[in-house]
Amino acid sequence: MFIFDREGKLMKQIATTGQGWDGTFNGAPVPADDYWFTIQYSEAGVNKEFKAHFALKR
Repeated sequence: MFIFDREGKLMKQIATTGQGWDGTFNGAPVPADDYWFTIQYSEAGVNKEFKAHFALKR
């Protein structure tokens, strides 16, 4: 999974075995805002990508 800010800057890359995202970038909390993510996966041998967004609220 890849998480991006509204300018398209990569905020976090998360592996399936990772601990998730704590809402920080370089150790500092990011502002409450909209963020986008992509998930790359394989289904029946076909590589796929799911894209969506979420609002981070503090």
